[in-house]
Amino acid sequence: MRTFFKATMTAAMLAAVFSAPTAHAGLFDDDEARRAILDIRAKIDAVNARVDAKADKTSSLSLSDQNERLNQELAKLRGQIEVLTNELANTQQRQKDFYVDLDTRLRKLEPQKVSVDGQEVNIGANDQKAYDAALAPLKSGDYKTAITGLSNFVRSSPDSGLAPSAQYFLGSAYYALRDYKNAIAALQVVVTKYPDNPKAADALLSISSNYTELKNKPQAKRALEQLLSQYPNTQAAQTGKERLAALK
Repeated sequence: MRTFFKATMTAAMLAAVFSAPTAHAGLFDDDEARRAILDIRAKIDAVNARVDAKADKTSSLSLSDQNERLNQELAKLRGQIEVLTNELANTQQRQKDFYVDLDTRLRKLEPQKVSVDGQEVNIGANDQKAYDAALAPLKSGDYKTAITGLSNFVRSSPDSGLAPSAQYFLGSAYYALRDYKNAIAALQVVVTKYPDNPKAADALLSISSNYTELKNKPQAKRALEQLLSQYPNTQAAQTGKERLAALK
């Protein structure tokens, strides 16, 4: 653009000089023509110098403005980077806290090994509370409510380590209500489904007691004989031996 401006100014000056009427051409001799040309050249150089100076100044101001804008953009980007870095750190911490909390919750839900009747068994996180709630009415003498609660427990948690005890006490609740047939059926589940549980020996002893109440001496004796055969080294077997002797 600067070159174009220079060329324009030069052409204008030359036009001004040579546009004089040809009738006056003779007024200039060779020396005067040379001086006029030199003068015009000097003026052109002066104008070009001013144009160069103005162009340089404009260019300098433009670069300064660009640098300022770039510095502002850089500052803005640095600020954004700082915010994003902080957000990333916070997100990573939240994820860490989440997984720690999740792991804690899962561990609470995992079955816990506890000792029941001298045997180590697995008990779910909510099993103990549900079992205690079902057993509480039996302790207070509300046998019908206990039957409902214990039945629900063994139905919903058949694999719980507390299921054999719940099934046994279900038979005890029926016995307390003198419902001997349902008592025998409930106790027989303990013997059949949980034969390795300590409650199995107690269940056979109780089955014999229920048959005795029903005046069924042969079945009472058969339950005691099974008890002595399968669980000879238990406390229930010692009691069963005494009862068997009394029945003969």
